[in-house]
Amino acid sequence: MTPTSPNASRPSRVLPPGVVTGDDYLALIEACKEGGYALPAINVVGTDSVNAVLEAAARNNSDVIVQCSNGGARFYAGEGLADQHKARVLGAAAMARHVHLLAKEYGICVILHTDHADRKLIPWVEGLLDLSEAEVAAGRPPLFSSHMLDLSAEPLEENLAECARLLPRMAKLGISLEIELGVTGGEEDGVGHDLEDHEDNAHLYTQPEDVLVAWNRLSPLGHVTVAASFGNVHGVYKPGNVQLRPEILLHSQEHVSEKTGLGPKPLALVFHGGSGSEKDKITAAVSYGVFKMNIDTDVQFAFANGIGQYVLEHPKAFLHQIDPETDAPYKKFYDPRKWLRVGEKSIVDRLEEAFADLGSKGRSIATRG
Repeated sequence: MTPTSPNASRPSRVLPPGVVTGDDYLALIEACKEGGYALPAINVVGTDSVNAVLEAAARNNSDVIVQCSNGGARFYAGEGLADQHKARVLGAAAMARHVHLLAKEYGICVILHTDHADRKLIPWVEGLLDLSEAEVAAGRPPLFSSHMLDLSAEPLEENLAECARLLPRMAKLGISLEIELGVTGGEEDGVGHDLEDHEDNAHLYTQPEDVLVAWNRLSPLGHVTVAASFGNVHGVYKPGNVQLRPEILLHSQEHVSEKTGLGPKPLALVFHGGSGSEKDKITAAVSYGVFKMNIDTDVQFAFANGIGQYVLEHPKAFLHQIDPETDAPYKKFYDPRKWLRVGEKSIVDRLEEAFADLGSKGRSIATRG
């Protein structure tokens, strides 16, 4: 199944451009599901990557998901902050406020999300909820649209118990919860599972029965999205190391639909480890109800590759302020705005491909003008 054409009719509901939370967040997810497309979710580490993502979304007339990991949030705050917990909280908050300030100017809808919080990082999420509670009390929207708890390495009951503890607090603020069932291979800022050649990868595939248990336990408490593992990995690995099986997502949708009577595709599904994935597997996953695909490694490489090529083209500018032979100044080449902008453009180019792969190009539901 091919994602719906950009020429398809727009959904009946449109939203003001900017960060979406609460009912507007749910409306955007529903538009994705109705339209048969998904949004790229890009991990950011600073204003350069944030601005590149917003630029790419605006250029492609697509809504988008901006997210940060705990390490990305800490880097955003600055590695000079000694208190790493405080840096994670303040860095994520700074990123969120930056996006809240600028997203509406780009004319698209943005979901703000935090990625992969395991047991030791729950205080990070709780610190951000403290800040969102203060925002809502002051009559403003919460900082984030959704947060992820990744307790997939723990027994299912312990995973769900902790999710059930925090979800009502999120629901009061209009914040959704993303959970992970099964294990995504590879590692994301210290959270994940090492992937070894020829290992038994059975743990990389989520069972539909577990998805139903999670849905029955959590959906009465608030809005939940599900990162169900179907062989996904973080990073890019040699072909054949893992086998993506997106049909697992279809089986989960069918199982929950049958047991609950909620109709087709009741789940809002998340595709982790989108970098390097085969395009036919991406298309299949979207057709089974994926509304969000994480893409980090490919974007990191695009940024680095663009800057690396620029350095190779102007090597002397990164060794000398003035050419030792001709006395020509190199300031216009080593000015950070020059090479950082090259990196931003490389991100924009890579995301052009992602919007097309996911079928979201031309599908923004933000109001025009």
